[in-house]
Amino acid sequence: MNPATKLPIHGVFCASATPVLEDGTPDHATFAVHARALLDEGCDGIALLGTTGEANSFSLAQRQALLDTVIASGVDPQRLLPGTSQTNVADTVTLMRHAVEAGVKATVVLPPFYYKGVSDEGLFRFYAEAIEGVGRDDLRVVLYHIPPIAQVGLSVELVGRLLDAFPGVVVGIKDSSGKLESMQTFARFEGFSVLAGADPFMLPLLRSSGAGCITSSSNLIGKHLRVVFDHWHEPEQVARVNAAQERINAWRDLSNAYVQLPTIKAMLAHRRNHSGWTRLRPPLVELSPAEIETVWARMAELEAQENV
Repeated sequence: MNPATKLPIHGVFCASATPVLEDGTPDHATFAVHARALLDEGCDGIALLGTTGEANSFSLAQRQALLDTVIASGVDPQRLLPGTSQTNVADTVTLMRHAVEAGVKATVVLPPFYYKGVSDEGLFRFYAEAIEGVGRDDLRVVLYHIPPIAQVGLSVELVGRLLDAFPGVVVGIKDSSGKLESMQTFARFEGFSVLAGADPFMLPLLRSSGAGCITSSSNLIGKHLRVVFDHWHEPEQVARVNAAQERINAWRDLSNAYVQLPTIKAMLAHRRNHSGWTRLRPPLVELSPAEIETVWARMAELEAQENV
């Protein structure tokens, strides 16, 4: 049996990108199609409205409406991990409560990231007020540790304190620190789901009591991540897992060829045959036409290699 499946949140979750219309609002119809495709392609669930989803470039109402739309399109809310963070407690509570009432599996919650150099005590109070403000027994929280972007990280001591204060509510963490040692340290908490924020880390993290991943490249390579998650613990599947991991790393390298989010969206424009996917919200900007052509050419090479 795959030991990761014993953890409360486990598997391959896509940090899904958000398509936008020409007026800059979320493209609900295209997103719903994409969400269903991700599940068909091997993802266990969808972590919408996170970093890759440009969540902080949308209003509260836009974020709530996108979640409502994807559920109305037929996606089981128990396969959704929406980002529900804002830099203040009140708006965070609004997003968290809406998500819980919609029936989602868990909410993914960044620390408040505007003020830098804040104390663990201040961060604890933020999370405590948000959790208590929602005030529901069915609330499940996945913490979001991404110090390279937020510049506000979550210490092991803080996570331990939150686990003690809110058992059964704080159930996991997405670790996008880029440091395997950080993920392994969090994985020492018993029954706590640690999800890698980058594809190359999922396999070594699974070997260190990890739970899976929430990654941007899974917008494109869910089927390969599925192979790794399902078979990493089976000695007879080592060659298959290693081959899948090589493909994962190649696609991940391509997603980082330029600025990652516009590159992911350019890749989705090609994969979904929909040029609208290249649009981003300010302050992010799309790749140049030449860069897009380069990315698409490399995608064709990778796809050809997989079909050999």
